[in-house]
Amino acid sequence: MLSQRLTRWTSRALLTRVRVPLARPAISQIQVRHRLCSSCASANPVPAKPPAAAPDHRDLGTQQELFMTSIYSPGSPIFLPNGARIFNRLVEYLRKQYVHYGFQEVITPTIYKKALWAKSGHLENYADDMFTVTSTSPSRADVTEAGEVDEYGLKPMNCPGHCLIFAAQKRSYRDLPIRYADFSPLHRNEISGALSGLTRVRRFHQDDGHIFCRPNQIEDEISKTLEFIRRVYKDFRLGSYRLKLSTRPENHIGSLEDWEHAEGSLKRALDNSGEPWTLNEGDGAFYGPKIDVILKDSDGKEHQTATIQLDFQLPKRFELEYQAPAPGLEAKGETTTDPELLAVSGPVRPVMIHRAVLGSAERMFALLIEHYIGKWPFWLNPRQGIVLTVNDSEPVLQFARKTQNVLLGTDSADAGVHVSPSGLAVDLDDSARSLSLKIREAKTKGYGMIIVVGPKDIAHGTVTVDATGGLQTGDKPAQKNLVMSPEELLQFMKTKVDAYE
Repeated sequence: MLSQRLTRWTSRALLTRVRVPLARPAISQIQVRHRLCSSCASANPVPAKPPAAAPDHRDLGTQQELFMTSIYSPGSPIFLPNGARIFNRLVEYLRKQYVHYGFQEVITPTIYKKALWAKSGHLENYADDMFTVTSTSPSRADVTEAGEVDEYGLKPMNCPGHCLIFAAQKRSYRDLPIRYADFSPLHRNEISGALSGLTRVRRFHQDDGHIFCRPNQIEDEISKTLEFIRRVYKDFRLGSYRLKLSTRPENHIGSLEDWEHAEGSLKRALDNSGEPWTLNEGDGAFYGPKIDVILKDSDGKEHQTATIQLDFQLPKRFELEYQAPAPGLEAKGETTTDPELLAVSGPVRPVMIHRAVLGSAERMFALLIEHYIGKWPFWLNPRQGIVLTVNDSEPVLQFARKTQNVLLGTDSADAGVHVSPSGLAVDLDDSARSLSLKIREAKTKGYGMIIVVGPKDIAHGTVTVDATGGLQTGDKPAQKNLVMSPEELLQFMKTKVDAYE
């Protein structure tokens, strides 16, 4: 506390002067300045600055208003409007890729009866990581045949639900491969002390996919999935990653012949991919070998993101099958032209491939935040553009609002006509503040394009654009002072989005 001792002087003008003694700084806080000659300076070099702290997605997420957490739902991130924009763009990006790679999207329940988890094996091997759901109203609770209240479980993964879909119809070898994709939220009961931002959560979304294929299609499906991963990581500019093949553990199910065939298919697919990979012997899942994609974050810590796993167990547990000629050879992945063998058809167990390209969308979101250090490429930027007014005159305000509506795709003059939103994120600042202040604020917030509207622009029906904001990823350098009509600017912005720039 400062001393309250005051010294007061009073003049005829009744002026009062107050002197307050200042607190003495600690010795460690005192900076002593020396006048040094050149020889002394070289002998006493200026200490190097400490290395900058690695970017933290939790801090950047708060600064950019991307997500928040709440004590009322630990481990369940709440995406704010800016974060929801990025999350939805990640999902829409994958949906476009699904068309190319032959995946069909399905929507499955969030909770299933305990009986399903017993059938899939999760109740036996994964119960501690699952949430149980029961009814608080006895009159509404489901009852088992034994008269007990039936319990439900929040799903920690989508594979049992996809097995139900496959089993719902009779399948032929001509139908395979069948590829399902699912963005349903998943829940896993992580230990509270391990929860952290978006990287360790209890509720998350996985770009979950399951491929049901014939044994002789394994290698081709693995190759396509590796190509899928390569394309996605290139578009996100995530840099290099490493592939790891984990093989048969001591405790496993399935015959050695099945394992050798599956591991051989994965090795050949990895060799043909041209990507470097390492062998992790004996670390596969008990139900099949797997390939993991390992990515480093900005702090050098490694994260397992994408994964490809072969599964021998679930098809057996759910008694999945398809009809094929020469079923004995079909099950071994072999073919024949013998008409006698081909004349006999029978059931064959499909191979199930689990695959996730991003892995947990939340974890990938965190890695992207730190990778870009909050400076997003235009197509992912939650603040793609902002329209700024030079003054607050009515003609300028009207043209600014029209420009925003054109860019948003909501400029239809007819109220009865259905609008076709562009999907762009464009804001408007028509406040009476100075233009320089508004530009400075827009740059601080990370807008990809700053669009200025003034009296001169109105006369020509154009706007002035600074396209240097955000992360620049195109082949040509971004430009300032671009002059174009709102309609031309709309096409310019769409082109960047379509090119994932």
